[in-house]
Amino acid sequence: MKVFLGFLLVYLAFAQNVFSQIEDQVFRDHIQSVRIFPQGIEFDSQIDAPTISLRDSRSLVLLFDDIAFDPELYTAKLIHCDADWKPSQLKDNDFLSGFNQFNVQDYEYSVNTRLPYIHYRFEIPRVTKSGNYVVKVYRGREESDAILTKRFMVYEDLFSVGASIVPPSQTSDRRTDQQIDVVVNYSKVEVVNPSSQIKVVIRQNQRWDHAKLINEPTFLNEISKTIRYENFDGTNSFRAGNEFRFIDLRFIRATGANIASVTVESDVIYAETKVDVPREWEVYSQYLDLNGQYIVYTNDRPGGNPEVESEYILTTFRFFAPESSREIYLLGTLTDWGKKPEAKMSWNPKLKVYETTLLLKQGWYDYQFARLEDQQFDSMEFEGSYFETENEYEVLVYFRALGSRYDQLVGYVYLQPNRRRL
Repeated sequence: MKVFLGFLLVYLAFAQNVFSQIEDQVFRDHIQSVRIFPQGIEFDSQIDAPTISLRDSRSLVLLFDDIAFDPELYTAKLIHCDADWKPSQLKDNDFLSGFNQFNVQDYEYSVNTRLPYIHYRFEIPRVTKSGNYVVKVYRGREESDAILTKRFMVYEDLFSVGASIVPPSQTSDRRTDQQIDVVVNYSKVEVVNPSSQIKVVIRQNQRWDHAKLINEPTFLNEISKTIRYENFDGTNSFRAGNEFRFIDLRFIRATGANIASVTVESDVIYAETKVDVPREWEVYSQYLDLNGQYIVYTNDRPGGNPEVESEYILTTFRFFAPESSREIYLLGTLTDWGKKPEAKMSWNPKLKVYETTLLLKQGWYDYQFARLEDQQFDSMEFEGSYFETENEYEVLVYFRALGSRYDQLVGYVYLQPNRRRL
């Protein structure tokens, strides 16, 4: 009996590990500036969502830096996932034409930087099935020695999907929220039970912690094969928030926007931001932002390659707020939306501000401040929320065919009404 119970506990632990949700994570402190995006001609393509069509001529690229003197043998592997980001039942040869183990061989040494690093580039192999994917990079051939996991999506245009940003149905939320109405037509595919076979996910600003699964359609017409998601209970509404704060770290010989000081030493560079203050009561003002993303770039070496010529800078963020037992977090892609330990700010009794220090590569960074309430980050207290705020939204439509072993990503819509770039 004891042997059986022991086996059962081991099996349950294994099952939980195998079938748990996979997230974007960096497991080693020396791995920095991890990004995945579609290849593009313009340098700002690096803030595009990591989503491409199954027939897309472009490829996705994964970039990351290793703060080291010598290159490491890294291996990449793709993991196919269902709509809930748990590994699907597909085998490797179901979605790949070759062996699912790829050497990360494309790397360059940093050029004349105070902190030496090696810049790695990996082009994601073409896949044959749509859906959610994770690229996992690990040291050598030891898959258990992972350094990072990064999500991406591949879709196929099997469903016709329309979406729009509208004022919320609930009048009380019209000044602070944005509602996403979705229409899905599945006439090209045989669907027996649309309510159970089709899933709609909406996410805001590429944040999975702000993604919503819309289960209940408001209208279903099986004759025209049309489903509408226009809920009146706030299910498909999002807090609009505010335009993101930003800092310009493209200079080390001068102070960029919202940078108070830059100190260049022989072996390290320090920067301090201007002290930020709450703005929940300020009048809404529209200005350039990157919706929480960041761009690697340097203005100190024009015409060069910013991926290997940009310096790393120890950057201290400061925020003026009364000391409280409730913690304050720095949010944005720069902290993996609060996942990094440095996201949590600490109280500086001498300056009477909250602060945190991050190692950042030269570039332009967006961020906001938030509280952590019930395992969710809420920026309303410090940033306010305005319906007019420009956000980006993605609508992802998943379909599970009868007898299928995986969720297909059969429709994708990208919404950004006022796209602004640097």
